[in-house]
Amino acid sequence: MADCVALDPVDLHLLRLLQNDARTTYRDLAAQVGVAPSTCLDRVARLRRAGVILGHRLELDPAKLGRGLQALLLVQVRPHRRELVGPFVERIRALPESRTVFHLTGPDDYLVHVAVADMTDLQRLVLDEFTSQREVARVETRLIFQQWECGPLLPPAPSAPGTTP
Repeated sequence: MADCVALDPVDLHLLRLLQNDARTTYRDLAAQVGVAPSTCLDRVARLRRAGVILGHRLELDPAKLGRGLQALLLVQVRPHRRELVGPFVERIRALPESRTVFHLTGPDDYLVHVAVADMTDLQRLVLDEFTSQREVARVETRLIFQQWECGPLLPPAPSAPGTTP
C-alpha cells in the first residue's frame, strides 16, 4: 500500500475525535488528546496535506429538499473506452440528481446513486440523461427503500509489538 500514511497514536486519536465531530475546536481536541493546541493544529494540518483528511462536508436530507425517492442505476457503457467514459462520468457527476458514482468491475460499468422527486422524475432522468446517450448500452434501476449510514472509517489500530497485521 504505497499510499498508506504512517500514523502514530496521537494522529489516530485526533482522527477518531474529528470523525465523530468535525467541528471540534483545536483547543478541545488538544485537551482530549493531551497535546498543546499548536501541536494539535500542526498535526491536523499535516494530516490534511498528506491527504488523510479530505475535507468537511455538510450533509443534507434529500427528502426535505423535495428528492424523497432514491435509486441505484446500474449502467453499461459501450464501447468501454477512456475517450467515452471520461466525458460520461463528468456529465453524470454534473447532474443535480447524482449523489455518488462508482466505476465497477463485472457486467455493469457504473453504479450511480440518484435522488429524485418521484417516479416520473426518475423516468425522466433515466430516459433523458442516461439512455439517450449513445454510449449507454443499458440501465437497470433499483429503488432504495431504506438506507443506513455506517460508523466512521476508523484508522486501523496500531499493531502490538511483535505481532503481524
